[in-house]
Amino acid sequence: MLQRADMQDAIARHDFGAVFVLARKWAGISYSKIAEACAIKPERVGTLARGQGSIATYEKIAAISDALRIPGHMLGLSPRGWEAPSALEAVRSSGDEAVKRRDFLRVSAIGAGTALGIPSLLEEVPRGRIGSDVPAMLARRTARLRRLDDVLGGGDTSGIYLAEYKATKAILRGSSYSAATESKLLAILAEQAQQAGWAAFDAGDHVAAEHLYKESHSVSTRISDPALAGNALAFLAYQTIGSNPKAAVEVAEASCAAADGGVPATVGALLHERRAWAHAVAGNAREADEALAAAQAALASNQGRSQPDWSSWVDEQELQIMAGRCWTELRRPLRAVPLLEDALRGFDDAHARDKALYSCWLADAYLTAGEIEAAAGIADRVLNLSAGVASVRPRQRLQPILRQLASHHSVPMVSDLLEKARS
Repeated sequence: MLQRADMQDAIARHDFGAVFVLARKWAGISYSKIAEACAIKPERVGTLARGQGSIATYEKIAAISDALRIPGHMLGLSPRGWEAPSALEAVRSSGDEAVKRRDFLRVSAIGAGTALGIPSLLEEVPRGRIGSDVPAMLARRTARLRRLDDVLGGGDTSGIYLAEYKATKAILRGSSYSAATESKLLAILAEQAQQAGWAAFDAGDHVAAEHLYKESHSVSTRISDPALAGNALAFLAYQTIGSNPKAAVEVAEASCAAADGGVPATVGALLHERRAWAHAVAGNAREADEALAAAQAALASNQGRSQPDWSSWVDEQELQIMAGRCWTELRRPLRAVPLLEDALRGFDDAHARDKALYSCWLADAYLTAGEIEAAAGIADRVLNLSAGVASVRPRQRLQPILRQLASHHSVPMVSDLLEKARS
């Protein structure tokens, strides 16, 4: 079944209703057996098979992968525990040090049940009344855990980040503190909600992500923190883009308005670049260009001042990549390709998810320019980079590129790529 083109396409699109239909039609597997194996209610399987609804949570996608023996790479997951030893050992035996580091961090974060040796948060905080030292400790801890997102996908980190968020909520409920300490704790809670929401989004759980972003915005507004409030809205806009670009533009504009004139440089740059992205996807070239310029101006205003840890990753390279992504979406490959190639040239393979995603836009830009072999070569690199990364996004972003390349299957490099993508 996994060799069928229609099954491969359904799997790549995470269209599990189509997967169930094909499994019943060609393999004779009843919906009741599928429901039992996947721990889904039979009526839910039938509803999905009729094309109604979808499955987006990482946990349920992983459960279906295991129940139907769909290899992890076909769904954007890490190799599953039941896969052949060759698949599981591919990462460990690779000479690629970036892949080895990624695998080591995954084992540390998931297998040990904690992240990089950090004990349970509730064990770290004393009972009763707490002072200003606790928010400071939580801030350091949150910053440390955030580094996991540099090398791991949301499927690996979402549980860790969500547990931290819930633990901080428990501390707020079960402790006493001054008003100043409460404000600092709430700021950390809002920050943790955004991180947990981002990981959920990366794992494909959009419902959980939206809930966490809205929680963060509510808390940020309560404590009058324009940077966090604006970023929560920017996250919501980023998530909305795929389904409703017009609405995403409105939310992205609101995110910048919420933080107008009173946020650190990197925060301003981050909000404006996400506004640019929303406009680019909506097809608004002039507005996207203006937002990119605003992001550059915000970053240039830094002048060495201290920046929040959660936005400190925003730099010239990040803005260059976003500009390349925007011009790709706007079908301006002559502007997009040089920006993306230059930025990706110095991008460490250890950041495999992000490099794979950004490379997808480079492949897309080459396709728009009619450079088929160049697009195929970049797409092949994306397949290599995204192997073993627990994020649904690289494979989802690559799929339309592979479909476009399929019309050039007579080109040897394209033929090889399509065969590799199916294997």
